[in-house]
Amino acid sequence: MLFKCDRLPDDPSSLKALVVSQQSELEHLKLVVAKLKRQLFGRRSESLSLSPDQLALMLQDEPETAVVPVSEPTPAPDRQVPVRKPLPNHLPREIEMHAVDQTDCPSCGGALHRLGEDISEVLEYVPARFKVIRHVRPKLTCAGCRTVVQAAAPERPIVRGIAGPGLLAHVMVSKYCDHLPLYRQSQIYAREGVDLARSTLADWVADSSQLLSPLIEVLRRHTLAGRTLHADDTPVPVLEPGCGRTKTGRLWTYVRDERPAGSDAAPAVWFAYSPDRKGHHPQRHLRDYQGAIHADAYAGFNKLYGDKRYEVACWAHVRRKFYEIHEAHGGDLAGAALNTIGQLYQIETQIRGKPPDERKCARQARASPLLESFHRWLQTTLGQVSRKSVLAEAIRYALGRWAALTRYCDEGNLEIDNNAAERALRCVALGRKNYLFVGSDTGGERAAALYSLLGSATLNGLDPQAYLTHVLERIASYPINRVDELLPWNVRLSLDDVDSSQQVAA
Repeated sequence: MLFKCDRLPDDPSSLKALVVSQQSELEHLKLVVAKLKRQLFGRRSESLSLSPDQLALMLQDEPETAVVPVSEPTPAPDRQVPVRKPLPNHLPREIEMHAVDQTDCPSCGGALHRLGEDISEVLEYVPARFKVIRHVRPKLTCAGCRTVVQAAAPERPIVRGIAGPGLLAHVMVSKYCDHLPLYRQSQIYAREGVDLARSTLADWVADSSQLLSPLIEVLRRHTLAGRTLHADDTPVPVLEPGCGRTKTGRLWTYVRDERPAGSDAAPAVWFAYSPDRKGHHPQRHLRDYQGAIHADAYAGFNKLYGDKRYEVACWAHVRRKFYEIHEAHGGDLAGAALNTIGQLYQIETQIRGKPPDERKCARQARASPLLESFHRWLQTTLGQVSRKSVLAEAIRYALGRWAALTRYCDEGNLEIDNNAAERALRCVALGRKNYLFVGSDTGGERAAALYSLLGSATLNGLDPQAYLTHVLERIASYPINRVDELLPWNVRLSLDDVDSSQQVAA
């Protein structure tokens, strides 16, 4: 809090304490302003280019506490000229011949003979289009007994609905993958001469979400069956009927992705919605889970940790605090911390995808000594800076979670950060900028279900449109005890066969 000049104390020691307090407050305000400026106008990337002078850590005759020294910077590679990539082979080709309409040489009048040809390709776009499929079922009757025979009506994803599975999939992928609100989709369809009200599209999303609910439950069980889990949450505005405003709901994400540790287990993500951020929601979501939880410092997760579940903290969060300080104030200390954390990440880059045992050995041999040195440096530096400074706050954050931050060195299947969960939430962050809010708590639950299914399809390298169309064509009449066959990793071969046949036909 800033004091007015007419209230300054007369005692010199009190004045000094006031100056220190004011300096800490100003540092905090500068950090807040720098963060807001970067959110509004700056780059999203947190990459950092530092010179050796900035990274040098000058401590008072205590070389044993210094961070691992910085190697000489490698010269930047020569700028590469971008090369145009060839157009994909699977796209259909139309040939247009541009031949001259003469057979005699324009110079001497001699006969012209074919020498060769020049071929160039132009990428063109054919707008998407609607079509109507008319199902005709002839009725046959017996002249003797008057029995009427007719083929059964084909299954529809929505009973008596006019939308086919491809259109339903397109509506949901457009909203939850491409971040296109339903009212904008309605306007786009109107330009094609098809009148689909926003309320109709909303009903389709609701009915489809209900239809897919058994598959979402199977997906949830698979996600929580792994030994490691990435957990995070993000706010989402929710319309509050009758109040003329929105409230803040939460979307929780839980990611299973064991590929960095060389596992063949299929990656998956499960989203859950809650109307608030109270801690009992993640405790309810993960009550049956056993294993490691990669998470941030949210207190609601604390009651989960015990014999069955243990915390793995996120080095990306630690790095972000030092990065924001360096961007706002500069300084050698924050730069040195960033350099050390960068060296930890270099080790992870080199062992990504290796078996857990190999990852554990590499971490204990290379990362553990670096972490021990960094820990001593943090403790020493904390005693040299103001207790109220933003740098001291960042250091206390790291030291307060040190056991959870270093746990990844003891198990090769753990990760250094929680970026898998943050990547999963990126679609929500982009979507809420466009559709602004969800209509109700029920709408939040539908969004969570569809984010789960489409996000898992993306993690498994599938085209969300093709995958969701495949599922909606079958799930209405699919045996409930075999619904797991429609999970993304189980239908990959079917979709690959369809793509191959389409490419051959083209």
